[in-house]
Formats: sequence, C-alpha cells, structure tokens
Amino acid sequence: MSSETPWREANQRHLLAALAVLRGALDRHAGGPEPGPEPAKALEEAAAAMPAPPALEVVSERFGLSPFERDVLLLCAGVELDSGFAARCAATQGDGNRRQPTFSLALAALPEPHWSALTPRAPLRHWRLIEVGSGESLTASPLRIDERVLHFLAGVETVDDRLSGLIKPLAGGAELVPSQQDLAHRIAAAWSEAAGRSALPVVQLCSGNGGDAAGQRAIALAVCAHLGLSLHELPVAAVPAAPAELEGLIRIWERESVLSGSALFLDAADLDPGDAAREGAVARLTEELRGPLLVALRERRPARQRAVLPFDVPGPTAGEQRVLWLAALGPAAAELNGQVDAMVSQFNLGAVAIRSAAAQGAGLGAETGSALWDACRSQSRPRLESLAQRIEPAAGWHDLVLPEPQRQILREVAVHVRHRRTVHEDWGFAGRGSRGLGIGALFAGPSGTGKTMAAEVLAGELRLDLYRIDLSSVVSKYIGETEKNLRKVFDAAEEGGAVLLFDEADALFGKRSEVRDSHDRYANIEVSYLLQRMESYRGLAILTTNLKDALDTAFLRRLRFIVHFPFPDAAHRAEIWRRIFPRQTPTEGLDAEKLGRLSVAGGNIRNIALAAAFLAADDGAPVRMAHLLRAARGEFVKLERPLSDAEIRGWVG
Repeated sequence: MSSETPWREANQRHLLAALAVLRGALDRHAGGPEPGPEPAKALEEAAAAMPAPPALEVVSERFGLSPFERDVLLLCAGVELDSGFAARCAATQGDGNRRQPTFSLALAALPEPHWSALTPRAPLRHWRLIEVGSGESLTASPLRIDERVLHFLAGVETVDDRLSGLIKPLAGGAELVPSQQDLAHRIAAAWSEAAGRSALPVVQLCSGNGGDAAGQRAIALAVCAHLGLSLHELPVAAVPAAPAELEGLIRIWERESVLSGSALFLDAADLDPGDAAREGAVARLTEELRGPLLVALRERRPARQRAVLPFDVPGPTAGEQRVLWLAALGPAAAELNGQVDAMVSQFNLGAVAIRSAAAQGAGLGAETGSALWDACRSQSRPRLESLAQRIEPAAGWHDLVLPEPQRQILREVAVHVRHRRTVHEDWGFAGRGSRGLGIGALFAGPSGTGKTMAAEVLAGELRLDLYRIDLSSVVSKYIGETEKNLRKVFDAAEEGGAVLLFDEADALFGKRSEVRDSHDRYANIEVSYLLQRMESYRGLAILTTNLKDALDTAFLRRLRFIVHFPFPDAAHRAEIWRRIFPRQTPTEGLDAEKLGRLSVAGGNIRNIALAAAFLAADDGAPVRMAHLLRAARGEFVKLERPLSDAEIRGWVG
C-alpha cells in the first residue's frame, strides 16, 4: 500500500461527508425536514482524521473561494459523484429536466450566498473551476464542474487533457556540478524571498556564449526540488500564436500549476527571432502567466512589466569537467589521464554530453583514447550542423605545396591550438582577461592557391571538425541581424572548439567606413563585434581572402597569424602535378616539368587533372598528356584566357 493511500481514503470520507451536509441543505430548501446534527458532526470527524488537508479545502484555500463558492463547487461535484444529487436538483427547481445545478439554485438553497460569485473575475469562472452552459439567463444556465478539478477533489492525480499534448512532466535527478548547484540554490532563494507577491519573477536561464544548454533543464529541476515543486516543460514551438488559444493555455496552466504545485519550464533557446508571431506569443506568456516560470534562452530578454531574474548558466569549469570524465570512465580513467586532460582542454562539454561521449567512445571498439576524442567531436556537432557546412578533411601535409616559410607558420598555428590550455590556464595568461586569447588566422592569396586545403590540413592535424561558414546565411541587410547570425555560429562552435572557415572574408570584414549614415554605423558595429568574438573564441577561426588589401588594417593587427599564399611558380606547379593524381589513377608518360609551365593555380590544376581523368576513362586508357591538353584547353575557355604555345610546347609529339 502506497503512502498516499491513507490520505486518499480519508479524503474520500471527507468528500462524502461534505456532500451529505450539502444534501441536507437542498432537502431543507425543497421543503423537507430540517437536517439533524449528524452530517455536520460526521464532517468534523472526517476533517479531524485527515493526515493532510483534504482536497476540497486545498482548492478553497489556493483559489481563495468563499464558503458559498466552495459549496457551489461541491454542488457541481455532487451531481457527478452521486446520482441522487441530480434528482434533488430537479426536484428543488420544480422541473424534472433541470438535473444540473444553476446559480439560481445555489443562491436560493446554499448558505451565505453572494452575487459576486457569478462574475467572470470571481474565482469560480476566472480559474474555470466550473463551466457555465447555455441558457436563457446567467442564473438559469446549467453549471458543470471541470473534469480536472473533479479528479483533484476525488484525490486522483492527473493532468488536464487540454495540456497533455503541449506540456510534459520533467523528472529525474538533477546532476549538477558544484558551480551549477550554487546557481540553483541562489535561484531557489530568490524565489523563496519573493513568495507571497502577486507574481513570482520570471527566471531566465541564459546559456549565452559557451554556456551549458543541457544544464538549463537540470538547474530548473534542482530549483524545483529545493522548493518542493514539480516541473513541466513547454517547448516554444507549442506556444500558440492565436491570442484566444494563448489566453486559454495561460488560464488552464495557471490553474494546473496551483492544483499540482508545479513550475513551468519554457524552452525558448531555439526561438527564431524572425518569427514575429511566436516572439509576441512568448512575450505575452511570460508577462501574463502568474505561476512559477523558468525560461531557457540563449540571451537575456527584457521584460515590459513583470519582474525578471536573469542568470547565466555557465558550463562546467575545466576542473569540474575533469571530475565528470573520471566518474564517467570509471576504472578506465587511470589509463586515460592524459587523454582526459586533452579532451578537457579542447572540448567544452556539459555533464550530459560527457556521459554520452564516454558511453559512445566505449562502444566504438577502437583504441579507447582515439574513440573518446571522436565521440567528443560527435557530441559537439548538433548545434553547428544547421548553421554551417562541415567539411571532412581529405588533405594532408603531403598534399599541400607551399614555400617553407608559409608551411612553418601553419605548423605554428597547430602548436598554438594544441597547447593553448597550457599557456592560457596553467601558465596564467587567461587570468589577465580573455582579450587576445582567440586564435585567428588570415589566409590571403589568389583563388586556387590552397587556402581551403590548408584549413583542411590543420583540421586533420588537430583532429577537429572543420566548418565552412556560408556568408549568404550570415550577412543580412537588416540592422543587427548579421551580429545575431555571427553570435549563433560562435556560440554553437564553442562547445567543440571547431575550426571555423570564413571563405572570401573580405565580403564580410571589409574596411570600416567613415560614418555617413546609420547603416555605416551599424556596419562598423558588425565588424567590431566580429573582432571581439574572434578574440574570445576558444577555437581556431580562419579567414580567407583573395584581396588582402580590402581588409581593415585594425582588423589585421588583431589577427594572430597571417599566411600569404603566393601564386605558385613553375617549380611549385610541377610539384603539384606530381602529387595531383591519386595512386590508383593509371597514368602514362606524364611530364611534370612540362606541365609546370602551364600558368595556373593549384585549384585549376586539380580541375584539369579531374577532367583529363574522365577523358581517359572514356577512352579506356591511362591518363596521358593528350588528355591533359584537351582538359587544359577547356579550363582556359572557362578562365577566358588564351592558352599560349609556350605553355603547352612539347606536351604532345
């Protein structure tokens, strides 16, 4: 027998005793005998035997019902629970067809009647405890108790059927790191201090820059556990945009919150700023809903009237992440101590993601350390996948043909990324502020000189994901939208420290203009915002440009690395030709020195090699100089350049 069973049985006895008292009042009004003291005495005994307050008194107290309003509610419940009540209602009203109670009957038969109980703002109708049917007048309209309220009076725990498709209960242990536990305590204390006001302040849980989105839900659970509340979640997509539907949701949930002692968790972290109707609905919901409300957001949102308590939800610190990893790995942690340090240095994962990565890595069946690293990359991808294109690195150092000074700078970039935790954290540079700690690199040079390939090489060397940022989805003509889009990209990338590749960066990061109008001013703000985010981004951000001179000099000063990709000379072009064909490709009689005389960049060389391979495959022969000559002529037509005799002399005998 559950611990709730004694209360349910006692509550049922109390409800039946209360109905017996009400039945006596109806009989007296119908001209029957005056009820004796037995029903009232039985009700007193039932109330005294309750291990906790009965449901009827809970409803009366929480919704502020007067004794008359409580009796009206009980009268409606009696018709549903006792068939004799319907007959008494009909007899009392002198009409066999009027078996439902009415306000007219209640005003005439029940003690301490008052007309204000009928008004829409009074508790019975405001909280929709009863429903008023259609009739010739308000007092003659049939009354019916709401099903959810009836179940509550009977001691049956349920959720309003109108909410079941929108709101779901959240449960489970809130596993928080110490810094997040402290945050949950502070939020609970703030709500406790505000208890008794007309409306609790809305708690905003903001994941922001590098915060822990998964931790928002866990913190909300912990806050409710501190305060003895249950928690239900409403996804932002389920918030109705139609005003009438939204009003109904607010009213029904407020009643549900009171009945069940619940707080609402509104997950608005993925709210689309461009969806004006949904934005307005969420704003109205947070302003008008009076129950305890926690909202998960990316960034803080201002409120018009209702008090707001914004809290940033940081991810676990490096030390807390290490503890989480050791707990998740169990006995295997002793052998992976160095690997754990490397993962903590590179990835900024929350508790849920760390446990998932540990389980995923253990199930890959490969070398444990390598599998865990790949599992971390996988865990950090979801938020960025919808914002940028992931490129699988296919090139290695052998494929990259560059002068040695440029290759050396690229190796230094990899060194800075690999050892940034040692320098920033262990050696104290981060203690002087985050400004200038981001690793930004500019790859400048003509098209096709290997800038994107170099980014692939670095990502492959560091075993990190490489994402190309689609500028068409970032740059917006609307003021402020470009910064929002950039913020989304950087915030999503923080978790895994991915390599971000901004191709043709001069389109976005051009020279800051003199301020002639508001658009110039906001364009400069966009560039300044980008500079700030690049300086604080914990990963590697690479910008490529064909026109280095188009970039703002102040911008260039704040980049840690600048790599110039020169147009390849004949010797470098010949080396590219030697490496351009995969080992599986059949070739015959290719002369790299002669091919190197062709004055094109590496990207064009690849196009020519690929086209020649298709021509050779169609001939059923290995790739020969004749195939390359036909492919080169086609490529030069695309380039709108003449193909000189000197460039192709000696290609075909």
